[in-house]
Amino acid sequence: MTGFLGQALLYIVPFLLVLTFIVTIHELGHFLVARAFGVKIDRFSVGFGKTIFSRTDRHGTEWRMAWLPLGGYVKFSGDLDASSVPDQAGLAELRQRVIAEHGPGAERDYFHFKPLWQRALIVAAGPAANFLLAMVLFTLLFSAVGEQVLAPRVAVVEAGTPAAAAGFQRNDLIKAIDGRPVADTSDVTRTVMMSAGDPLRFTVDRDGREIVLVATPQRRLENDQIAGRVRIARIGLGMDRRIEDFSFRRLNPVEAFGKGVETIGSTVATTGTYIGRIFMGKESGDLLNGPIGIAKAAGGVTQQAVSANPDPGWMAANLALTFLSFAALVSIGIGTVNLLPIPVLDGGHLLFYGYEAVARRPVPARVQEVGYRVGLALLAGLMLFATWHDLQKLSLFKFLGGLA
Repeated sequence: MTGFLGQALLYIVPFLLVLTFIVTIHELGHFLVARAFGVKIDRFSVGFGKTIFSRTDRHGTEWRMAWLPLGGYVKFSGDLDASSVPDQAGLAELRQRVIAEHGPGAERDYFHFKPLWQRALIVAAGPAANFLLAMVLFTLLFSAVGEQVLAPRVAVVEAGTPAAAAGFQRNDLIKAIDGRPVADTSDVTRTVMMSAGDPLRFTVDRDGREIVLVATPQRRLENDQIAGRVRIARIGLGMDRRIEDFSFRRLNPVEAFGKGVETIGSTVATTGTYIGRIFMGKESGDLLNGPIGIAKAAGGVTQQAVSANPDPGWMAANLALTFLSFAALVSIGIGTVNLLPIPVLDGGHLLFYGYEAVARRPVPARVQEVGYRVGLALLAGLMLFATWHDLQKLSLFKFLGGLA
């Protein structure tokens, strides 16, 4: 029982801490830009459910801490519906009510009566805060550890794999893939992972000679300490770790910032590519993570950081750096998902505002209602899809199948 509780704490506590921190930053982005434009705000809540602590500031905003640490929210005054985009009739009703309660001109403090460009900026500020957080975390990370590059030199060619069929040999140094230069082992791994079933042209340096080898990545089942059981594309290469192939460079804050921006860009691009391949039927979705998968990843990185070195000082430093990286990646994921053009998400609100900018009037109530329902269904479907794969990666169904 004690062991179970320990494992639960190892996985659940880091997950809740990271999720609540990142979602709070997301909502703080909305809040700060709204406050800058003079929007009247009823509440800013960290967590959901019953209130643990609350206070009201001089602007009339209630700052609230709730008992369920699954993120948070900001509530603007006058929100009429779940989509927060009232139609023409809803706006007229809200305007009359505000004027009746607070007098003429009071409506100018309400989110829905702000200029369109201000509303769009307030909505976009949430995802922007996620990317800004990731940028800050990556800047701290790269400032602390510098830039480490391990040249992609082949150490092992597994028999019977696409790499063996292509003619790879030990000591080959991969210089480019499909004409794009690669400098680090991670570049090769990421490209191969995103190319299952697609032939790749590898430009290889072999004893000073440049040759081209073609290999087609194939998915295979692997057990990963962090991700669990996943089908992932490989070609069957193991990379060497020679000292002469390893380079290290300390980065000043400006260089670290640039490296952080580059990392965010590559992460978003990789995510977009992977989602696109899912819709094209080229990927199974194993690498998508729902709440269970994120919780397992949080526990996995915690376990790795703790077990890497028993010295308390090293352990604390390793945990800090590990969580910087993990939180940055999760923040990018949340920011990216929120920009999807689904009505219940920030991207959906921006889509409605785009219509309003062209049509000079809000989206009709009926269209909003249908969009909201479709958006909920899409979001629920995405969550179920990700959770299904989370459970498969944990081998739950295989375990249940053996209980008969």
